[in-house]
Amino acid sequence: MLNDAADLADFSYDIADDGSGLPARVAIFAENEGLRRQIGADLGGAGFRSIDGGSLRSLLEGPIALLGDVVVVDCAGVGAREIDGMMLAGLARLDMRVARSGAKLIVATTLAGLDDVFAVLDQSNPHILIAPTRAERLIAVGRVMGEAGAARLREMGEEDRVALLRLSQQVEAIAHSLDRMGHGAAALAPKLGEHKRDYHAPEAGLVSGFGVAQPPLPDPQMVRQMIANRQARARFFDPALFGDPAWDMLLDLTAAHGESAQVSVTSLCIAAGVPATTALRWLTQMVESGIFQRVPDPADRRRAFIAMGDKAIAAMSAYFASLPAPVLQAA
Repeated sequence: MLNDAADLADFSYDIADDGSGLPARVAIFAENEGLRRQIGADLGGAGFRSIDGGSLRSLLEGPIALLGDVVVVDCAGVGAREIDGMMLAGLARLDMRVARSGAKLIVATTLAGLDDVFAVLDQSNPHILIAPTRAERLIAVGRVMGEAGAARLREMGEEDRVALLRLSQQVEAIAHSLDRMGHGAAALAPKLGEHKRDYHAPEAGLVSGFGVAQPPLPDPQMVRQMIANRQARARFFDPALFGDPAWDMLLDLTAAHGESAQVSVTSLCIAAGVPATTALRWLTQMVESGIFQRVPDPADRRRAFIAMGDKAIAAMSAYFASLPAPVLQAA
């Protein structure tokens, strides 16, 4: 077991290198200078080089030069009402800059600020965290570094491949140590356990072979009853046994489609029935595959709604049409 700083030091070796063989660089942006130092210290213990990028508002002044292989932004340290237009504008500019550079973006926010933050991040395919612990933030950096390394796997030597395979395990070990030092292992075990229950991404090819005549979607009240029935299971069984965020989100959007209602990102994450960060990963994957689509709010450019794409509507229509009436009534 790891014991405080002495044991943490045992893991302070380079576990992720850039193209020049130096530890990978992580640029840090946050309003709170103390928080930036804390994040930098955590990353340094994991073998990363950190760059203090300053506040989000500073992103509007001059060129964005302090970019690393990974960019970490913290919006969780400010309240939703404090995420003003200048901060969002700076975040949008950073989003575009990261997308063009090929870096990886990690943004931490709160559930209250999620809709505004999600709306301006439409270029870089960011990894969004909801009120993360120090451990969760560090694990996210290890994950995105692993994803970036996997894209270059064929160019790596055997030694680099081994280092990449060790990355996630080492980072998670350090993260566990950090949280035990700060909060105690017992209190954080459930949150860290979330990462071991992640789900595999859904297949992109959802619809094939449907006829020209598309059957109608069911009555939204019936879909809402299906959702209520699924949620009722939590009274009798551990909800973790039935984790199926993609299906729960599809059901919620199916009902909303029939009601002509708009669904916010926050609302859809709640409907998924899993931790918000996990729900966001699923939502992002389904937007990328075309199953879901982002719908900008014409009245407020800082907001974006989520709706089913054409192939999701066709698939759900065909699915419900295939069910016998007794099954529908019992669902």
